[in-house]
Amino acid sequence: MTHPILSRIPFFGKFVDERFLDHRRRSTSLAGIVGALVAVGLFEYRYFHDHFISWDLLAVAFSMVIVKMVMMLRYHING
Repeated sequence: MTHPILSRIPFFGKFVDERFLDHRRRSTSLAGIVGALVAVGLFEYRYFHDHFISWDLLAVAFSMVIVKMVMMLRYHING
């Protein structure tokens, strides 16, 4: 099964299928998790090494974690 919109484009219709969309979903999820871990790591480094609380990194890390948890809950409830 191919994606309905992308299958209309002749070039993408040959390459976009369920496996491609699943790989894109997994890679995007992994990128979000790694981004949150980098933000937390930078926050901890600045806090323990420089004794400086970087509120912007903390806000980025919390927002990424909150969005991930809310979407997991939404997908679990909706099935």
